Amino acid sequence: MKRLAGNIDYAFISFLFILTVFGLVMLASASSDLARSQFGSSFYYLEHQIIYGLIPGVIGFFVGLFVDYHVWAKYSVYLLILSIALLLLVFTPLGFHALGADRWLHFGSFSFQPGEIVKFTFIVYAAAWLSRGKSRTASFSGGLLPFGLLLGSVLLPLILQPATTTAVLIGAGALAMYFTAGAKVRYIGVVILAGLLVLGALLLITPYRLERVTGFLNKQSNTLGTNYQINQAMTAIGSGGLFGVGYGRSTAKLHFLPEPIGDSIFAVIGEELGFVGGMALVLLFLLFIWRGLKIAKNAPDTFGRLVVTGFMTIIGLQAFINIGAISGVIPLTGVPLPFVSYGGTALAILLTMGGVTTQIAMRRS
Repeated sequence: MKRLAGNIDYAFISFLFILTVFGLVMLASASSDLARSQFGSSFYYLEHQIIYGLIPGVIGFFVGLFVDYHVWAKYSVYLLILSIALLLLVFTPLGFHALGADRWLHFGSFSFQPGEIVKFTFIVYAAAWLSRGKSRTASFSGGLLPFGLLLGSVLLPLILQPATTTAVLIGAGALAMYFTAGAKVRYIGVVILAGLLVLGALLLITPYRLERVTGFLNKQSNTLGTNYQINQAMTAIGSGGLFGVGYGRSTAKLHFLPEPIGDSIFAVIGEELGFVGGMALVLLFLLFIWRGLKIAKNAPDTFGRLVVTGFMTIIGLQAFINIGAISGVIPLTGVPLPFVSYGGTALAILLTMGGVTTQIAMRRS
């Protein structure tokens, strides 16, 4: 480790640390009243985030930091198979239905989202698969076709849950890696076209998805139904003004704003910290992703470069989708804000990604 220590990317680790701490601080504010009314303790959600997210995530970070990242490639197929099996288990009695979807597995008092785990295992396996030879990107029968089948085997159970945005994120990560690995432009076009056709078909056959799009186009319609959340979120953000009403003083989170600890948490940030606080968070995400992509560019091998590219694509796109949706820039999706929204599985996986990325940075030439 002495040789690696001189290459520690302190900027990346700093951004990761600040995002994690900021997320916990804002979750404490956004969840306090909800936790007190539901469980009698203002710190219930914060404590759960620390116990089931931060602590496993710190362990995952150090595992990713000290275990040679090539080990992930060696065992990636087994990890992917296991995570796909967990995805399928949500449709059995072990899974439970919440918020209109089957995304969680429940074992006693412990629950988690397999979809968050798949973000990690798929990226690692796809990176290992793509780095095994040029035929994986230059050939149709030996590259594009098996790549599409692999991607489809992961995305289908996610769409059925439904967890469409998670499927889009993983698909985008796969596409970014496929492009970075040197795939032909026409193959990239085929993947994009196929994705757009699938999304279009889903909009047509599932009314609630189509309602989100039509609601986005006319935000003043159905304000007590489809557009209720986005209108309340935009009101909260607007009421924050330039510098916000002050930490912990949000009124929207008390009664009016749906999912204040989930996908609406950026609205709480906008109300309490104002435009300045919201843009500071956006800048922090941009710096984090920029630093991560720089690590990918300087990675010592193709596998490392693809892994970090996949991680940063998923994290960056997820942050953009959440902030854009809750600000009314794109249709509402329900995707949580990385590092900030409540969700132990998500935080643990994000920190593990951070650990692997940090080790790859340490091994660069």
